[in-house]
Amino acid sequence: MIARQLSSFLKNAHLSKKFPVRNYAQVLAGDILNKKIPISNFEKDKYINYKRIQDNLTTVKKRLDRPLTLSEKILYSHLDDPHGQDIKRGVSYLRLRPDRVACQDATAQMALLQFMSAGMPEVAVPTTVHCDHLIEAQIGGEKDLDRAIKLNKEVYDFLASASAKYNIGFWRPGSGIIHQIILENYAFPGGLMIGTDSHTPNAGGLGMVAIGVGGADAVDVMANIPWELKCPNVIGVKLTGSISGWTAPKDVILKVAGILTVKGGTGAIVEYFGPGVESLSCTGMATICNMGAEIGATTSLFPSNKRMVDFLRATKREEIASFSESFAHNLRADEGAQYDQLIEINLSELEPHINGPFTPDLATPISKFKDEVVKNDWPAELKVGLIGSCTNSSYEDMSRAASLAKQAIDHGIKAKSTFTITPGSEQIRATIARDGQEKVLKDVGGIVLANACGPCIGQWDRQDVKKGEKNSIITSYNRNFTGRNDANPATHAFVASPDIVTAFVFAGDLRFNPLTDTLIDANGKPFKFTGPTGDELPVKGYDPGQDTYKEPPADRSSVKVEVDPKSNRLQLLQPFSKWNGKDFEEFPILIKVKGKCTTDHISMAGPWLKFRGHLDNISNNMLIGAINAENNTANSVKNIFTGEYDAVPNVARDYKSKNTPWVVIGDDNYGEGSSREHAALEVRHLGGAAVIVKSFARIHETNLKKQGLLPLTFANPSDYDKIDPLDKVSIVGLTTFAPGKPLTLRVHKKTGETVDITVKHTFNENQIEWFKAGSALNRMAEKHQN
Repeated sequence: MIARQLSSFLKNAHLSKKFPVRNYAQVLAGDILNKKIPISNFEKDKYINYKRIQDNLTTVKKRLDRPLTLSEKILYSHLDDPHGQDIKRGVSYLRLRPDRVACQDATAQMALLQFMSAGMPEVAVPTTVHCDHLIEAQIGGEKDLDRAIKLNKEVYDFLASASAKYNIGFWRPGSGIIHQIILENYAFPGGLMIGTDSHTPNAGGLGMVAIGVGGADAVDVMANIPWELKCPNVIGVKLTGSISGWTAPKDVILKVAGILTVKGGTGAIVEYFGPGVESLSCTGMATICNMGAEIGATTSLFPSNKRMVDFLRATKREEIASFSESFAHNLRADEGAQYDQLIEINLSELEPHINGPFTPDLATPISKFKDEVVKNDWPAELKVGLIGSCTNSSYEDMSRAASLAKQAIDHGIKAKSTFTITPGSEQIRATIARDGQEKVLKDVGGIVLANACGPCIGQWDRQDVKKGEKNSIITSYNRNFTGRNDANPATHAFVASPDIVTAFVFAGDLRFNPLTDTLIDANGKPFKFTGPTGDELPVKGYDPGQDTYKEPPADRSSVKVEVDPKSNRLQLLQPFSKWNGKDFEEFPILIKVKGKCTTDHISMAGPWLKFRGHLDNISNNMLIGAINAENNTANSVKNIFTGEYDAVPNVARDYKSKNTPWVVIGDDNYGEGSSREHAALEVRHLGGAAVIVKSFARIHETNLKKQGLLPLTFANPSDYDKIDPLDKVSIVGLTTFAPGKPLTLRVHKKTGETVDITVKHTFNENQIEWFKAGSALNRMAEKHQN
């Protein structure tokens, strides 16, 4: 009651000149915000600091004197220096203090190896490590998990001991996917989190600004260094109407991806608002935020509402739920807040969508999908349908899918296509096992995989088709780049809601429309699915299942973290060399990349994940998926010393052995996709000096800077065409390198002619120091020494 009264008072006070900002802030802080509410049920000695948020906002609002969007409120309230920070959307570099850090096991290895190099006794902010990426889908949940634990024992032991040593919460293999664990246990409205995975924005479904980063960024925050982020623009998505029937929250982001494309959200936060929000579940909002990574968005976000409060209470966070209700006035956009771009979607009119193949932004409404399949000669036979993953594995998702499977059982039919189900967490698995959804899905032929990423990230030992065989699959995942799921470039992967995927497996044909078409039941009679249904939250509450969390010990002095120097999975890091103070002169082009080049092309996942803690070994996959513009072939580049064509990593190693640095030339939105910093580390490790492209994806550009590389963009994108793959290049102007000052790319032709091309950069003064020191980690070490 007190919270509601104060909230109402503050709302009215804000509209009145009788109550200066500082006065009502003091009232709120004194009566409510000084409460010590633990940040999670696992970290009772760390607290949500709404008072800092309120105080910082008071300062920033007085400075800016304008209404703020929700994402601005959360970001600016986490500024390291709210009084002096320059704040201009799309221009300023914000120095921020996140509330927590989350790491998945594939990226945590390198992050922890870097943190160990920093010499800190423990992490400065609450941090967790989640074992979800190294479990390959082969047979089914338990057997696949047991196999992964044996195969990855060395890595899991390292992560567990490093977590114990540095006061980090550790979630064992089998606990679930990082983003689902975060949503169920750690996310809270108004918080700021960074995570070493591109789908960290999933927590936006609980009103948190959650941003995917590389491991080096995580190390900064873990080491108590302010985290830098270019002040994002804000794209508003106004939702009207109400979602119902076959249309699911996933269809919102599938539609948005079609509007904005894979790079339309770059440099921006996507902020959803409007009356339509009230018809979405908390986990549905998380789905939308999760896949926002596929449009290049910095993150995505929803305003705090009753559905979030209900989810917090259902996951045993009653105190946080009540605390967030008392702070609700700061957990929504100010009236009159301005967006840099505005999109409006009427949920009542939104059709289910299917996106793909080969890119997540090729959006097709279900009513037109059959025609597109026929017109484009996509394989109509559906080989596999896969539901679950971090994007769509909530209780609601599984319940709606099971409601369709139950209809199929009632009509005596089973799945025609292979059908896999990936629970997002042990809690979800245990709950759907108790409540019967798991049995129903199994009864129609479904295979329940481990609580892990699995096929979504290429951890799939697929045996039903040969590599190169043209085929179609449909998933409820988030990403469908060429070869992403099964390493087969001929696989046509489509993305949809779990409802559409489930319906399709019973038809076994992409030309089926479950909204209008019929199937034949066991008695030879036609039947049509009715729309899916399912509870948003379990009526009996969640079943936590097996305890998979390992708390760091109170006394960590005796904990040892050891890395075997003979290991092929883990390798201690050596510092990269400093810049020599000179311009780059006549460096060869290792590869001129043609077309789409995601981080999967630069550093593939799948079988390579096992080397994520060993930089030299994983560097053998560097750029092997990128297409060479010279010969339209992957993993085949010409060695300037031998004249022979060889694998990209082999040529890079040869250049490095000859002390010959090299550069990469790339196309548009270079480095989109995963946050994996290995795509930058490998380039630096094998002797790369610069990456020059038409445009970058945000996370990859930052990762390159962190490792002492020069990410540059053509001032005129058409200048890409002026460069031949066998040219050499100089980069002129480094001796006067400064923020906002372009550099010159001098192209040396084989004829002796030179061509000067203007290239731009986004380095600020601090980032230039990273370059000069050889990496951000080197610069951190220099500061500690001084």
